[in-house]
Amino acid sequence: MVYGGRPSTGCYLCLKRKVRCDEALPECRNCVVYGRPCPGYRPDTIFRDETQKVQRMVKKNQSDKPTSSGAGMIQATTPRTVEDSEQKCSPLLARHIADSTWEERAICFFFDQYTCSNETGECISHLGFLPSLYALCRDAGEKECSASSSSLRLAVDATALVTLSNEIREPSLIVKARYLYGKALQRLRQALESRTQAVRDETFASVVLLSIFEDITGERNGLASSHTVGLEILMKLRGMSQFGHAQGRDLFNFAYTHTHTEFLALGDRPRFKSDWIAGLLDSADPVHRLMLLVSKVSQIFLESSSLQASAGAEDVGRLVSCMEDAKSVDLGLAAWSQSLPDNWLPLVVYSQTPDSLMTYQQISIAAIWNYYRAVRIILLKVILRLRGILESAVGEFRVYSELLQDEPMILESIQEMITDVCRSIPFAFGHVDAMGNPVPTSSEGKLHIRAFQGYSMVWPLWYISSCGLATPEQSHQVRTVLAQVGSTLGIKLALILAGEAQVDYLAPTAQGDTIVREATVV
Repeated sequence: MVYGGRPSTGCYLCLKRKVRCDEALPECRNCVVYGRPCPGYRPDTIFRDETQKVQRMVKKNQSDKPTSSGAGMIQATTPRTVEDSEQKCSPLLARHIADSTWEERAICFFFDQYTCSNETGECISHLGFLPSLYALCRDAGEKECSASSSSLRLAVDATALVTLSNEIREPSLIVKARYLYGKALQRLRQALESRTQAVRDETFASVVLLSIFEDITGERNGLASSHTVGLEILMKLRGMSQFGHAQGRDLFNFAYTHTHTEFLALGDRPRFKSDWIAGLLDSADPVHRLMLLVSKVSQIFLESSSLQASAGAEDVGRLVSCMEDAKSVDLGLAAWSQSLPDNWLPLVVYSQTPDSLMTYQQISIAAIWNYYRAVRIILLKVILRLRGILESAVGEFRVYSELLQDEPMILESIQEMITDVCRSIPFAFGHVDAMGNPVPTSSEGKLHIRAFQGYSMVWPLWYISSCGLATPEQSHQVRTVLAQVGSTLGIKLALILAGEAQVDYLAPTAQGDTIVREATVV
């Protein structure tokens, strides 16, 4: 009897495919992602009679010993030399794993990093439906596969390959990812030509995946996404039907947050009014309630931009009305933060440093809070801008003195929220646990979070740093963590934003164009 070392405790399918098993019960996540039933796990102890195997190994070793002749030496060394040269020429060959293709490994890694459902204990779902939807598209035959299904399969494959490429630093995978990205765009165009296929979840999910691909590779058009228009049009086209099932609501949540974050951060303007959404969202849900408030912030932002472009004495009434609306929405945002469930509330803890930290029960809750703070800072800056326009228009009129006296309070609120964002960074990026205790870092300096968690905090952090009201130390902290997200989680957009963190952001002009003047980055 021979002890062959500690056997793997993964399920049989993961062992066959040579991928790491999470050993979850009743079935592992890799099998769910792969679209096959989990065959279960091996027993804790297995006894095998290895006597004959050992005898064969001994005989083989004796016969393989090099002879004293030169020919024998050549036969013994040549195979190893060829193998070594092949490994030097192709890193992929050196890391090749039998029974598991690079595409399969990429899919498992991508789903693990970018998908999460409520069933796993998270307060929100992040594309949690995608593994099962992808499995349906993948298993469908070529003849049965529609353009929308094909575009989703190709978009997932492309995004998964580029995600794995950034993780293992393998450029050859990027080449194939870009090829699949191009094919996904072709199939998406075909799907959009049909009204029936255009409103399908597969089509909408394809645009979502292509926008993630764009952010992972950092290939936006400046700071604007080339897929924002498509997401906005499809949200409008799909209408009420997308709220009838969890998959559609999940897609809408992602697309809505993606588009409005860009509108507010870059000063762009929505192409459709979002009033029709108000009656479809659940105001009892904290995320939906925040989305409704963000819609109002967008409307106020657009109104303030038009007033700034052509404000005169005759527009005083509109200015006052817009300021009152903005303050009303700000009160709504303040009420949102005070009406959350207990498990959503932040916890102030003290670590080994003299400064306090802010932690939460989940990292996804920290991301929502930072998104809320960024939106509220945008609104408060709009109020300050309206205040300046009103002051220049009415001068020292006492009737408006109450509206013009709150600037110090607004600036104090903004600084407080920026400070709270910075205090939450150590927890949000896995440097400390919920009690403020340091989490041991890996030798590679990897973040202890999944990629979608870092991805969801990229834009709020960038705005905090670029709004012009953060201290130099706070801006440096944010740029540092953005650079870390880009380098360790493979999200190249974060690297770009880390370099853009000192740009001057100005309001849209009368023509609706956004002015972004780049400054020197220290």
